[in-house]
Amino acid sequence: MSETRRYVFRPLSGLYFGFLFLLLLVVWPLLTVFYRELLVSELGLPPWAFGAVLFLSLVGSYINIPVTTVEAEVPIYTYREVRFFWVTWRVPKVDMGVRKTVVTLNVGGAIVPMLISAYLLLVGIPACAPDAAASYTQLLVVLAVVAYTTHRSSRIVAGLGIATPMLGPPLTTALTTLMIDFINPLSCPTQIAYVGGTLGALIGADLMNLRRLPEVGAPMASIGGAGTFDGIYLTGIMSVLVVLLLT
Repeated sequence: MSETRRYVFRPLSGLYFGFLFLLLLVVWPLLTVFYRELLVSELGLPPWAFGAVLFLSLVGSYINIPVTTVEAEVPIYTYREVRFFWVTWRVPKVDMGVRKTVVTLNVGGAIVPMLISAYLLLVGIPACAPDAAASYTQLLVVLAVVAYTTHRSSRIVAGLGIATPMLGPPLTTALTTLMIDFINPLSCPTQIAYVGGTLGALIGADLMNLRRLPEVGAPMASIGGAGTFDGIYLTGIMSVLVVLLLT
């Protein structure tokens, strides 16, 4: 397998990828037509930009950028033949070998969400929040809850990587955001939901499981890629829907 083919591949089945793309095509035009001004004021982005971000996330899910390599000692089973009294015996032998796993960053599931989160943290929240400190505190609560629940539900899947339930991060993000708003109304619900949800899913599923990557047993493990991408992608859509639930 060439290096290009190794790091550029589709992380989801064609049917599942088509479902996520169809969800974007159906949901986003409805939101931009009926809630255009609301989205602009809440997101602090041009009306087309958030849809473009979700599209880039979907397309970028194909691309993985290598960042490091982890090694683990694993047993290697071999057999040697021993002949005795005209009978051939196969005697098992176990040696320890080194297995290497390349750790990569998925463009759509890690890099794009991190860049958008950085923009919302540095520009979006200060622009919309009368009390930025309170909004950052609320964001940290959402991030902590999503990271904890995602970490608890994540599993190491041999040959795949770290997997989380598809609806876990988006539903946790929505419920936590709505609960915080009920206790203390949010000034920037979309920014808080997007940053807290996507970064919480990344931290809980991938970063908190980095030490377990050698257990994957695969030549490559993708942060934000297969196993966690769908949860992060749906959290981005859910962050916009939270605005509608709060209006």
